[in-house]
Amino acid sequence: MILTIVIAFFSLIILITIHELGHFLLAKKFGVKVEEFGIGLPPRIFGKKIGETIYSLNLLPFGGFVKIYGHEERIDDPRSFSRKPFYQRAFIILGGIISFWIVTAILLSIVMGLGVPTVIGDEENYNLVDPKVQIVAVSKDSPAEEAGLEVGDIIRKVKNQRTLIYNTEARDVSRVKEVQEFIENYKGEEIILTIQRGKDFLNIPVTPRISPPVDEGAIGVALIRTALESYPWYQAPFKGIVATGNLTFLIIDGWRMTLASLFQGKGLPPGVEVSGIVGIFELFVQAGGLGISYFLQFIAIIAVSLALLNALPIPALDGGWLLFLVIEKIIGKPINQKVEHGITVVFFLLLIALMILVNARDIIRIF
Repeated sequence: MILTIVIAFFSLIILITIHELGHFLLAKKFGVKVEEFGIGLPPRIFGKKIGETIYSLNLLPFGGFVKIYGHEERIDDPRSFSRKPFYQRAFIILGGIISFWIVTAILLSIVMGLGVPTVIGDEENYNLVDPKVQIVAVSKDSPAEEAGLEVGDIIRKVKNQRTLIYNTEARDVSRVKEVQEFIENYKGEEIILTIQRGKDFLNIPVTPRISPPVDEGAIGVALIRTALESYPWYQAPFKGIVATGNLTFLIIDGWRMTLASLFQGKGLPPGVEVSGIVGIFELFVQAGGLGISYFLQFIAIIAVSLALLNALPIPALDGGWLLFLVIEKIIGKPINQKVEHGITVVFFLLLIALMILVNARDIIRIF
């Protein structure tokens, strides 16, 4: 567990550092002076100047930064960010976002070679590695939620009180239909689900409802059947790139459905939660316990999510900086610097407040 936590911690830091590296490399490519490249946020623990750039390690391990000359204030210097052509500044801003997609394509290419968790049908039997039934959503206030079942749990065995009385072995399951039929047969009776959560196996009692709400099952979970599917090395990179595109569209579609549900006053869809750094780190640890393929795939999901989030035209994010740049291009002159800074500060404080609120909720939920 400790090793998994350490790996998850450094994976998140490396992911954020690579994002900043994207800005850094393109700034260097276009001849912009980079004053500092930092891992973590100040105060500084250690710093060494190599050439014109200070490379620093900082105390707060919740991010990283790159200080680009002339980015925050306009400086009349050929090596200033503010003096570079529009397309160069746009590429420097987009460098961090693009780096997330590059990392995702590499990670998913590795996953494709090792074996990618794939959703399969109940009738598929050919060349499957570790077919299993997984929980992908838990309905609010359902028996499953009350019993402590979680998204990502693997249902390995099922049994009821009769098997306990007669000391009968639990029934192994590897198909969604098997689980659904078992639950249907024992509505109103307590059943025991043997759950794999990471490397742990738990026996969780739950009582299926006789009359569940519309669009919910007897215990209130959505199930899929998955297995590992691998590809030869010469196919894995192409499959990884295709998977990156598919993952991007899936996340965008998930955001679309979530926003639609919120605007319709229905709240978050079942199984959807908003998590901060604390919640994401918890999920990192859980994914690490499932194996290397699941862990790398989860990092890829986080990377694409961060890319899309940073691309939003919100001041204080990369997309916000790009928005200011596009407005400058359209009107033919720079936006008033005080106005730009004022808007950025307001949105930055709002984002910080939101992060504190979400992380506080995650901490309360976990502890």
